[in-house]
Amino acid sequence: MVQQYQSPVRVYKHPFELVMAAYMRRFPKCPLIPVFVDSEIISQSQSDDGSTVVTKRRCTIDVEAPRLLKRIAGVEYLYFIQKNTLNYRDRTLHIEVHNETFSSRVFVRECCSYTVHPDNEDWTCFEQTASLDIKSFFGFESSAEKIATKVYASNIKKGKEIIEYYLRELEEEGVTCIPRWTPPADSRGVTTSLQLPSASTARGIPVNSINEGLSVAGPSELVAGSPDGQFLICFLRFLRRIPKDQHVLRFLKARDFNMDKAKDFLCQSLTWRKQHQVDFLMDTWERPQLLQDYYTGGWHHHDRDGRPLYVLRLGQMDTKGLVRALGEEALLRQVLTLNEEGLRRCEENTRVFGRPISCWTCLVDLEGLNMRHLWRPGVKALLRIIEVVEANYPETLGRLLILRAPRVFPVLWTLVSPLINENTRKKFLVYAGNDFQGHGGLEDYINREVIPDFLGGNCMCDLPEGGTVPKSLYRTAEELENEENCFLTDSIYKSANIFKGAPYEVLIEITEASSVITWDFDVSKGDVVFNIYHSRRAPQPPKRDTLGAHGIASLGPVNTQLIDRSWVLGRDYSMVEKALICREGESVQGSHITRWPGFYILQWRFHSSTTSTASSLPRVDDVLASLQVSSHKCKIMYYTEVLASHDFRGSMTSLESCQSGFSQLSAATTSSGQSCASSTVSR
Repeated sequence: MVQQYQSPVRVYKHPFELVMAAYMRRFPKCPLIPVFVDSEIISQSQSDDGSTVVTKRRCTIDVEAPRLLKRIAGVEYLYFIQKNTLNYRDRTLHIEVHNETFSSRVFVRECCSYTVHPDNEDWTCFEQTASLDIKSFFGFESSAEKIATKVYASNIKKGKEIIEYYLRELEEEGVTCIPRWTPPADSRGVTTSLQLPSASTARGIPVNSINEGLSVAGPSELVAGSPDGQFLICFLRFLRRIPKDQHVLRFLKARDFNMDKAKDFLCQSLTWRKQHQVDFLMDTWERPQLLQDYYTGGWHHHDRDGRPLYVLRLGQMDTKGLVRALGEEALLRQVLTLNEEGLRRCEENTRVFGRPISCWTCLVDLEGLNMRHLWRPGVKALLRIIEVVEANYPETLGRLLILRAPRVFPVLWTLVSPLINENTRKKFLVYAGNDFQGHGGLEDYINREVIPDFLGGNCMCDLPEGGTVPKSLYRTAEELENEENCFLTDSIYKSANIFKGAPYEVLIEITEASSVITWDFDVSKGDVVFNIYHSRRAPQPPKRDTLGAHGIASLGPVNTQLIDRSWVLGRDYSMVEKALICREGESVQGSHITRWPGFYILQWRFHSSTTSTASSLPRVDDVLASLQVSSHKCKIMYYTEVLASHDFRGSMTSLESCQSGFSQLSAATTSSGQSCASSTVSR
């Protein structure tokens, strides 16, 4: 997909020659842009009369990314190529910038121009366009594009500040006027050309004067304001969203530092976080009052190694009552928020103790554990929670101290231990009865002054007392059954299965012309064909019949068909976008501007490879493809949104799919004469 941006025209109320003198002071280094490490001139040429100078530079940018990630990506710096064409005669400067690093995965192109104001020759105009095309970026394609466009749009207004700073600096030095270029003065070939202050003679800029002269929020805004490298900040900010060193290290440890396995493991977890919006869970989810009253766990100081300490009085918790009253969903959310909070506390303790702390210690008191805790639905919920945590929070548990384990504990351990990673099981320390007291016990891991009072210490541990959840708060079996396996159902991304002969369709009703339908989907299994149709008639989904033609119950879910079989393409409905074939593993984003109100149907259908018609023998590629697809079933994860035209226009000039020009209206598309569309946003 290609993201594009057109900046508004900026006006400097200074002559072109003076603005150029300020611009040249940015090279070879610019203290206003901390991440701008250096630049070197690759080539430079000049016309015979000296009116045009073409300079090509290679710019080195420091990447603010985790060290481990740099090693995985194999890059220490980002390199950009900049070509400047300065025309003294016409008083113009044209700048072209493109990335050299990751050029096979990502293509960044930026074009800037300084020209004379059309109404005032003593003023200078600045215009800028930029495009971002991410073909492959370690599984972060969609996030990178969205973050880049959003950051670029929000920071583009700061571009004047750097030039204005150097203009003020020139004024302080007494440079307020620079003569214009003039053509050769005589026949001997002697020319008089515009003399700009050399970039190499630019003075150092005191930090204090920078802070006083510019009202900026920080280094990132300064980078975003650079006239010929604004799009770079989009990458730097995107890289900051990539997991930090300690997060990458956890996944490497969990896979014994096998790079390929760790990468797959990490990508699966990041996809899970994206699908369920886990990054926003702590800010959006409110703990039910029932959990606040009966969930007997909480954070309590830290252990001797500086790790955050979480205390859980499992024996005092009515797990059956909590599951019956809240269901698995709430308990899973509770555990996820605890893990997210644990990660934050690790970062805080790292700053406090001045050494890396990447995991926490958990103290579990089993006094009171009995057969009630082995209630089958409760154990099922526990196993599911353990499975989710093991898959997405590896190596976050530094040590697990299990105290006062009763005789029933071996039964529970037999049930849950198979789901726990072997490396994690090695961190379990189990104490029966009062064995945790004395040498080799709790004090070896936790300072005496923070041992909870209920374990014989002197530190008050503010935890809910727990107790039995009133049965009046229990939910019905039907309510719990309907909620089963609906983990984070409010996720903006939805999953869907596509079967051969049974496409998956989404109906969108448009009431206002020029509304923009946007989509973002990942093909996780099989190949699919994506289409968009329009109809003025409201589709009438057929009623689902649980029994087949012979009274036999249907096996598995059946997708609802919105396009009636009696409808005729071109008469009852029309195709408004060219069909797009999406392969397994691809991520597709795009948009469509609606020209007429009505009903739009987004359709994903099963795609099967066809053999070559030139030969009766199947091709090798077809055979391999058939072996890879084990069944006539595809799976996608998708998100759609409808935006008003005024909300979408101006943020980007086009939003197109890079695979097949999907946002261009196909000339071969069948049309009823009532629907025509274009996915290129009007300016």
